[in-house]
Amino acid sequence: MDHYADDLAALTAHLDLHDAVHIGHSTGGGEVTRYLARHGESRVAKAVLISSVPPLMVQTPANPGGLPKKVFDGFQEQVAANRAQFYRDLPEGPFYNFNRPGVKPIPGIIDNWWRQGMMGGAKAHYDGIVAFSQTDFTEDLKTITVPVLVMHGDDDQVVPYADSGPLSAKLVKNGTLKTYPGWPHGMFTTHAETINADLLAFLRER
Repeated sequence: MDHYADDLAALTAHLDLHDAVHIGHSTGGGEVTRYLARHGESRVAKAVLISSVPPLMVQTPANPGGLPKKVFDGFQEQVAANRAQFYRDLPEGPFYNFNRPGVKPIPGIIDNWWRQGMMGGAKAHYDGIVAFSQTDFTEDLKTITVPVLVMHGDDDQVVPYADSGPLSAKLVKNGTLKTYPGWPHGMFTTHAETINADLLAFLRER
């Protein structure tokens, strides 16, 4: 995660960005959090965490509400054994809640998720599972003072709601939690019209 944050810092410095708004989904929310804590807020105006992994996904004595490590070990086993199939099963099922009763799968979304996944490197994907699941962002969140909008669906099957969004919104100094009843992890795609409108409203706030 430090590597992710350092890459982002190098990019923002190269582009000489100021008053930027960083929006991170899932692991990307962890990257934004670590970037702000590790590199400061001098170039940042606001941040948004969408369905994001902070504070900590894996279950530990200090984080009893997290998911057991064996869940993420299983992800790594599936990536190693048949990444192409795993990257089909995930969007067909829990990522967009297409496995929920009454939710109609959208083949184009599933195909595009698979396409993007298969463009990445298998080793990076394997290692990334550890990065997003075992990195503890608790202390990082406490350092953030810029306004942060935390957006999370309460039926997120990938990053469970109760142990993520509400906790992150409380840990930052200027956080706002926006909860979407029944929405999935990939809500920015399945409910883009609403998510985009809420993002624009947050960006326009003074």
